[in-house]
Amino acid sequence: MKTPSALLGWFAVLGLLSSVLWSASGCSNYQLGTGTTAKFSSLYVAPVTSDALIPQARVLVATQVREALLRDGRVTLADSPENADAVLTIVLSSYNRQVVVSQQEDTGRARRFEVTLLAHATLVDTRTKQPYFTQRPLEVKRGIFTDSGLVPAEYDGLPLLAESLASETVHAVLDTW
Repeated sequence: MKTPSALLGWFAVLGLLSSVLWSASGCSNYQLGTGTTAKFSSLYVAPVTSDALIPQARVLVATQVREALLRDGRVTLADSPENADAVLTIVLSSYNRQVVVSQQEDTGRARRFEVTLLAHATLVDTRTKQPYFTQRPLEVKRGIFTDSGLVPAEYDGLPLLAESLASETVHAVLDTW
């Protein structure tokens, strides 16, 4: 006959084993990623154009968008529109800054700005020439501190704005519309 402490040990082992099996069955349908598939398999990202007064952002935004699409992995990037199932065009529409926090010693001088980058994206199916969407607005905002000056702060903040815009672009292009 087994002692009560040995029986308790077996019950503990059985309880642990059953809880592991029960929790593992809940993850059997889990899938990494968004679960949506794009209506195209290859994409050409056209050179970014700008109507905003921020010309240095064009190449930076284009690079960030391409890198974000590569990281996502749901589509392959094509080297020309002829080799792509779809073409993405991005136009930087406006760049604005708004004072959010003033300096304590001089309320006429800003310490923190909120900068906003607005872009419009168009995605066209190259096979049918029909747009998936046209002039879809993509807006990103970022706070910048001007302790080291406005120009350096904006220069340092631009890659972060471009990265946020790239994330918004990937979401607009690849996720369900």
